[in-house]
Amino acid sequence: MSDDEVQEEKELDLTSPDVVTKYKTAAEILNKALQLVVSECKPKAKVVDICEKGDAFIREQTGSVYKNVKKKIERGVAFPTCVSVNNIVCHFSPLASDETVLEENDIVKVDMGCHIDGFIAVVAHTHVIQDGPVTGRAADVIAAANTAADVALRLVRPGKKNKDVTEAIQKVAAAYDCKIVEGVLSHQLKQFVIDGNKVILSVGNPETRVDDAEFEENEVYAVDIVTSTGDGKPKLLDEKQTTIYKRAVDKNYHLKMKASRFIFSEISQNFPIMPFTARALEEKRARLGLVECVNHDLLQPYPVLHEKPGDVVAHIKFTVLLMPNGSDRITSHPLQPVQPTKTVDDDPEIKAWLALGTKTKKKGGGKKKKGKKGDAKDDTEAEPMDTASNGGASQQD
Repeated sequence: MSDDEVQEEKELDLTSPDVVTKYKTAAEILNKALQLVVSECKPKAKVVDICEKGDAFIREQTGSVYKNVKKKIERGVAFPTCVSVNNIVCHFSPLASDETVLEENDIVKVDMGCHIDGFIAVVAHTHVIQDGPVTGRAADVIAAANTAADVALRLVRPGKKNKDVTEAIQKVAAAYDCKIVEGVLSHQLKQFVIDGNKVILSVGNPETRVDDAEFEENEVYAVDIVTSTGDGKPKLLDEKQTTIYKRAVDKNYHLKMKASRFIFSEISQNFPIMPFTARALEEKRARLGLVECVNHDLLQPYPVLHEKPGDVVAHIKFTVLLMPNGSDRITSHPLQPVQPTKTVDDDPEIKAWLALGTKTKKKGGGKKKKGKKGDAKDDTEAEPMDTASNGGASQQD
């Protein structure tokens, strides 16, 4: 690597204040977008309309920042808004013709992403469409995801290894008599890279292996926790439900069908790097063309996965910056009150993890000091969660 390349690489991580600002700006927009989407999750609301509102809000808000910079920067949706209900695990973001609506007592997982200049913030949150506290197994599965996320936040830190997190989150889920869902990966984030090479596996098994990795200062991670009251081995039931894809930039193939070439040209022009929804393409032509693109690995599909009917699934995902002064969780949403039937209070190892701070102590700065109003929202120093009251330690508006 030449000195220039080293300098370029160096400028694009968290050692650059400009990069940190872009991550935090993307996160601020995303947290507001999530708030909007959750507020739209009401009985009889059409899922596709909610997804559209989330994406439109991100496009509008990102369009109003960094307008006067010399060099035009890319910004917008980094992952299309998904609204996955009950036993649907993830990636449900239907086409415009879909009539799916939400119902009272649905357990809704919202998953979305935003970027400024390729610096990506992602978030997922679980919300139950009901008044009053969430109880029973729904409360267990949400508390399991949230507590696992709080533990992961404290273990994704310089010096720790990815396998430490994998083992810990499974232990937390088991305490609530739930399972961590297999096949979910937490990725390192880099500029324009939503699925970096450093990965945390949700469940270790012989079929799915990832390289051992140690977390380092100035890295960014999307920590992705999905819990289930079922067996945690979701299935693809219907390929037609898949609507989210990402261009595989390292693959080439001469497409045979005219519809495929047209669609692939449109994708390459409008969505060269980030995941996108097929809603953004002309529906009839897209259906034809996408199949050939996927069959020849030009597109990576994000399938809609299901647990068994009656199983309940919760999803919490957050973006964390590993800053020199500690871990900064930049995306989240307050949980509604949950009253799980199980507790982690009698597990000393989980309690010890939750008691870990997320900040590196600095001279003259006590952990309990309130940040200035202008500080990036960082309430991760809250006490370990009180599962009886709300099941959420890391909360911010």
